[in-house]
Amino acid sequence: MNPEMMLAQLAPLRAPPEIGWWPLAPGWWALLAILIIAIALTSRWYWRRRTARQYRRLALTELQLLRENQGGVDALNRLLKAAALRAYPQQPVAALHGPMWLEFLCRTCPQLGIDQLRDLETLYQPHPPSISEALFGAAECWLKRHEVTHA
Repeated sequence: MNPEMMLAQLAPLRAPPEIGWWPLAPGWWALLAILIIAIALTSRWYWRRRTARQYRRLALTELQLLRENQGGVDALNRLLKAAALRAYPQQPVAALHGPMWLEFLCRTCPQLGIDQLRDLETLYQPHPPSISEALFGAAECWLKRHEVTHA
């Protein structure tokens, strides 16, 4: 037989069918499972962090209302005490007052100095003055930046 005749009898080359994306290969399933687990863990972490810090948001809102209504030192002290009770449930925060209370506030928020909180001591005077803007700033700093360590 003639080699050219043999070549003429050959059918043209056919391309194989395209590879579909479904069903997924096992590696893609594993990657998808890891991604879903990572999203679930991140969501759980974010939700727990958000609920654990909810008292801060509420206290800052209440502080803003105190600032607008020009509340007294006693109301500010109650607000700080309530936030501290929520943040430190294992410590005897409720019994603290005077210099021990100021020292606690400074210890839990290193950005504050005891001089910034001295106006809280006027709470125990017969006619406490209104809250100064510096004390509002110190209270806002404590509410935003106090460090909570869970044992």
